Amino acid sequence: MTTDTVLLLAPRINETGLQLRTAAGRRGLRAAVAQAWQAPPELLGSAVHVYGGPLFADAVGRELDLALLEPSADWLARLPHALTGRQVACTTLAEARRLRRRAFVKPPADKLFAARVYPDGGALPGPELLDGDTPVLVSEVVRFRSEYRLFVLDGTVRAASRYAVDGDLSVAPLGTTNDSGANGSWAAGSGAADAEVDAAEAADALAFTAEVLAASGPGAALPSAVVVDVGLTDDGRWAVVEANAAWASGGYAADPEGVLDVVLRAGGPAARLPGSDRPFLRELPEVVR
Repeated sequence: MTTDTVLLLAPRINETGLQLRTAAGRRGLRAAVAQAWQAPPELLGSAVHVYGGPLFADAVGRELDLALLEPSADWLARLPHALTGRQVACTTLAEARRLRRRAFVKPPADKLFAARVYPDGGALPGPELLDGDTPVLVSEVVRFRSEYRLFVLDGTVRAASRYAVDGDLSVAPLGTTNDSGANGSWAAGSGAADAEVDAAEAADALAFTAEVLAASGPGAALPSAVVVDVGLTDDGRWAVVEANAAWASGGYAADPEGVLDVVLRAGGPAARLPGSDRPFLRELPEVVR
């Protein structure tokens, strides 16, 4: 990283943003908090990396020449049933409105409407609110006993945290590999935790994630920097929850140093983008002010 490298955080900085700002400072990287929903003029021409939600990324992305990586909308639907534990389809909101059964429905990336279980398609946002061609993921309803977030860089988990138990927030670190951990050992993360993670379950979460990453080949590829959520279902099976853009994902109790590694790749200068990541670029709007 050059001295003009900057980590830009959204105006309404969250706990993960605060941790990333501290982690960046330890590396000698400059971190700045935007004062408005637009690119700070003094940063134009700098090598900027971003952390914030989709609205902020869209507001500053073109001006700062950012390459923002995110999973393909249909990634989850492309995975084998053995990894998802349920039927998942990537379709349009218009098609989902025709559902006559209970289903979990969510937008693949942006939070355009609440991701939750809907009794049928009639309960989804109507055409007066969202266009029918809006992509959505529709899946069978599965109840997760515990859920984990893993920050992945070049196919390796760099930081991980539990974030939910029985649907309620329950944060605890799994840790992160480091240079001295070549033997496969894990070092505890520095995030705050309100509970302990069972060692066997943590190991199973990491092992299952390795299976998911191995299966994410040409048919269900992921960007080089991404967040993958996995969970243990009520019937004792591991399943993928979803994948998300690292530059817009909360770190919970994951090691901020590992999270920062992934965020810097996931939301950085277009000039530094690996060619293999081009299929995963977020389409940035042209902002008129």
